[in-house]
Amino acid sequence: MALLFLSFSRMLAVAVCWRKPGVLLLLCFQLSACEGLLFFPQQQLLRTPADVGLSYSDVQIALDDSAKLRAWWLPAVGEATATVLFAHGNAENISTHLASVYWLPAQGVNVLLIDYRGYGGSLGRPSVASAQEDILASLVWLQDQPPLQETPILVLGQSLGASLAGVVVARHRRDIANLAGVILDAGFTGYSAIAKTVAAANYVTWPLQYPVAWAMPKGQDLIAEIAEIAPLPLLLIHGRSDPVVPYANAMALYAAAAPPRQLLSYDGGHIETFNHPHAGMQNRATVMDFIRKAVAEWR
Repeated sequence: MALLFLSFSRMLAVAVCWRKPGVLLLLCFQLSACEGLLFFPQQQLLRTPADVGLSYSDVQIALDDSAKLRAWWLPAVGEATATVLFAHGNAENISTHLASVYWLPAQGVNVLLIDYRGYGGSLGRPSVASAQEDILASLVWLQDQPPLQETPILVLGQSLGASLAGVVVARHRRDIANLAGVILDAGFTGYSAIAKTVAAANYVTWPLQYPVAWAMPKGQDLIAEIAEIAPLPLLLIHGRSDPVVPYANAMALYAAAAPPRQLLSYDGGHIETFNHPHAGMQNRATVMDFIRKAVAEWR
């Protein structure tokens, strides 16, 4: 989401340099395609799980339009107690977001890391709707694998991935029999709200906060649907010092969610949850405790 601010800055800088009101007006009209500013895909993979000593395999997940998602499968060390589907944030690809989940296989948890369309080796152009389709297709793929049909699935989404994945589960939890729980890390309440927050945070982009908020996708906000995740257990995670997605988002989402839900707060920034120098190990322990309890209830 920090990259969203940079895009706003670049757009407004053009208008300032030209000093023509018409240029700024034109940019506001161009905001009708503003959804694209939510996504900053990178195709090049900068590393693989093997580079950090993990076993893995490349996976291709078929989509309805004949496209395929590229993903990494990290098998659990020893007997698997659960599988986590990981939905990353808005920038780069699975090779850079691996740092958030590389520790899970050693805890007996399988991990499927997916790249949305346009990211890594997944072809296509990302959008909110298509990324939600990608997450759902990945859940169906997991459920359809014979060795995994008796293994509970948990969804872990971070930042944009949290807001995407939360809505997918809210809408489709009844279609995925293996779903056992949901973990949403640094998610935001809605697209218009976060766009306005990011734009208003700096004097350069302040004039764009309302047109940008208006141009964001409608009818896709997590806060409007989060209550439908129940009765699946929900763990919300947020750093109190998050400079990208303010902590108030976590409080609002927690209030809107239905039990069973819990909130894990820590003194850290944006998606530092599992690698924070002080809170990281305790956060991992809390998440594993949540996973174990969710699995026990599912069984």
